[in-house]
Amino acid sequence: MIRRIQYKDINFSQYEKCIGNSVQKNFYAKKEVLDQLSNSWEILVHGDYDSIMPIPFRKKYSFKIVIMPLFCQQLGIFGAEKNPDIEQQFLNYFRRNYRILYYAFNYHNAFKTSLVCKKNYFIPNIDYNLLRKRYFKGRKSTVKVAQHLQYKEIRLQDEISFIRTHFKGLQKESDLEKFFEYLAFLEKEKQLKIVGSYLENQLTNAAILVENRDSLALLGLINDEKYRQDNGASFLIDRILKENIHVKSFDFMGSIIRGIEVFFKSFGADLQEYAVIENRKIDLIKNIFRK
Repeated sequence: MIRRIQYKDINFSQYEKCIGNSVQKNFYAKKEVLDQLSNSWEILVHGDYDSIMPIPFRKKYSFKIVIMPLFCQQLGIFGAEKNPDIEQQFLNYFRRNYRILYYAFNYHNAFKTSLVCKKNYFIPNIDYNLLRKRYFKGRKSTVKVAQHLQYKEIRLQDEISFIRTHFKGLQKESDLEKFFEYLAFLEKEKQLKIVGSYLENQLTNAAILVENRDSLALLGLINDEKYRQDNGASFLIDRILKENIHVKSFDFMGSIIRGIEVFFKSFGADLQEYAVIENRKIDLIKNIFRK
């Protein structure tokens, strides 16, 4: 039986135990991360916290509207084993009882109901030399010609101006400020890693990563277009993989932009599709006032 539990009533000891022991382990489902990224969230639970589903939401006209927070790619259902029957129960309950603007499950979740899927690219632990054989031919070439660049780790406070100037993808200034708040949170949690490519002491590209014990996730790849011909982005990703992929998996965090998708794929990454529920804001608002 699926039941809804509001934030104030969540047993966070059991919640964290379920997330930590789950097949679907996901950094973004951790309490402290959701607290940072989402103004409000609650959970659905099956059994005695045997499986759980975190649900972020915003209040609109006194209604709860489910929407994924910025910088959070996947949530979904978590449990000690994959169980499509139970996951379908979660999905059915979720659709019946919530007004959903956008929600992304994780790539482990499987349903009997057909849902729209989005793409992510992922590289599991592997010997770098074996991975390099999987690079696209053109990517091998761009990496090779970029070896004149230097690779350095960066402190957030030293290159904030570069990140602020060249970061793309956020339309609102307030969203950019939320991004820096999130980076500060990750730095405090010792989970932020920033590396850069330099040409004669000039920073040309920066990669912002979420680092955990056994994984790296690409939060942002920031490029100074003046140095596009130096192939700093290819140089950076290759160097990160060379130094880490034997002990840490690498998550590209997906993209809906074709050119970026091909770029990720060209490093020998595996496709991971994850199901989403997405509705237009205008349709959701109309449905609210019809009821």
